[in-house]
Amino acid sequence: MRNWFKSGAPWIWLTAGSVSISLIAVLGVMAMIAWRGLSFFWPAAIHEFEVRANDGSSQVIIGEIYDSEEIPMQRLRESGVVLDGYDEETLTRVLLKVGNREFVPLDFMWVMEPQIVRDETPDTLAVVERSKDGNFYGYPLHLLENGERVASTDLRADIQQRIERAVELNEKAADLQQSDIGAINFQLNRYRLERRALELKGELTDSEIARIEAGEQQLRDDYQVLEQQLFAYREEASRDSLVVRDMRGVEVTLPMYRVLDITFPNDMGVFSKVGHFFKQIGKFVTENPREANTEGGVFPAIFGTVFMVLLMSVIVTPFGVIAAIYLHEYAGKNAITRIIRIAVINLAGVPSIVYGVFGLGFFVYMVGGTLDQIFYPEGLPSPTFGTPGVMWSAITLAILTLPVVIVSTEEGLSRIPSTLREGSLALGATKAETLWRIILPMASPAIMTGLILAVARAAGEVAPLMLVGVVKSAPMLPVDGNFPYFHLDRKFMHLGFHIYDVGFQSPNVEAARPLVYATSFLLVTVIVGLNLTAIGVRNHLREKYRSLEH
Repeated sequence: MRNWFKSGAPWIWLTAGSVSISLIAVLGVMAMIAWRGLSFFWPAAIHEFEVRANDGSSQVIIGEIYDSEEIPMQRLRESGVVLDGYDEETLTRVLLKVGNREFVPLDFMWVMEPQIVRDETPDTLAVVERSKDGNFYGYPLHLLENGERVASTDLRADIQQRIERAVELNEKAADLQQSDIGAINFQLNRYRLERRALELKGELTDSEIARIEAGEQQLRDDYQVLEQQLFAYREEASRDSLVVRDMRGVEVTLPMYRVLDITFPNDMGVFSKVGHFFKQIGKFVTENPREANTEGGVFPAIFGTVFMVLLMSVIVTPFGVIAAIYLHEYAGKNAITRIIRIAVINLAGVPSIVYGVFGLGFFVYMVGGTLDQIFYPEGLPSPTFGTPGVMWSAITLAILTLPVVIVSTEEGLSRIPSTLREGSLALGATKAETLWRIILPMASPAIMTGLILAVARAAGEVAPLMLVGVVKSAPMLPVDGNFPYFHLDRKFMHLGFHIYDVGFQSPNVEAARPLVYATSFLLVTVIVGLNLTAIGVRNHLREKYRSLEH
């Protein structure tokens, strides 16, 4: 036994076991998040329950079974709930998602199984997805066109056709409002700032005023034309309505311009459910959020996360590489260099919220405020760069991840044999040429390793971003068709902050819980995608310059 311990075999097995347990734990957590997140998009059966109370009254409830649990009867008795004729020790209750938010006080309600006297899943029950007030559950009865009932031989096909028509008109109206009308508003604001800038310089002449007013008048005329077209789209979209009977037995008229989709989950086969599953995932990835981020998609958050990480990578990589080259190739081996290395290593352990406070105070208020006073005085007192935005978020996270890139790059530089440097210098190359043509190409895999670690940390950071740029809902993306196309002063959405907002700030916690898991899985997928891209580049560089190492 003593010889076995001396051989080092126990430590090998202990290390292998620890790595295996860690890997299994990570895969288990990922599987749990994926299951709970992706199951949200699978079409669940719609139940129609008849629930009878102790006083003999009955109520019809329509909804999806969201969860179930076993509870002891003693707990119910202590809370004042008494069930006549039920003598078991435990009781099963189910949590139903009932929707119909404008008519039902709660989206979710608990129903105890002993009170259920009827449980049916009719094929004609429908789930109506709406842009406002959440899903609506009920029985579609007929269509209305301009308030008049429409005769229909195939109601489902006619409903789907009119939904597609309304969705297409709504998309045209949204595109018109965001692109053409948005561009006009952007240009009007540019004219306003130009007038203010000329006034501050004392160059606001009559000719300049006439030119600006003529441009503004032309934009207003164009705006009137586009506004009439916008109203026409909205009026056409509001032509149709759908009449649905809800669980109260009341016929409710749903305007078609608010309906996004209608499904009949109880009448779906396996292939139909699979198609609907992938369709819902696609909508989740490509659409904008709705209902205080508790419904709809997360495309602005995906775009903001990727854009901010890429901008951070562009900033941190050159600074980190230059700092590592100086420390390893130029700085002397003295006390000052050792202090700098210790400081760089210690910076990696500073809490991220400290970086956020520093970014808010230094970059936003000091640097951004100074830029506004020098370059954008016409916009004051409304700040341009003196307010949190995507640029300050990227710079703050670049400083946060800078130690990782420096340490990784310096380790890569230290692994390059000194004979290569000496051979290059002996052949007449300067030190700068040696660095550019020999050292940096060979150190590029280590640089990419540092960048991978930086991306992995930056993409998941939330605390500093809450201070320097991220918001709950951003009306515009940092990139659009208006010059200069990249608007680094704008605020943005982030998947990490979206998870925090939906999970802890949502007024409807039960409805938001699946979105938390789905967004968490999506955030991990985005990080893995960015890392795999960087790993692919690193492996390519490693193979390309492998011959130089020999």
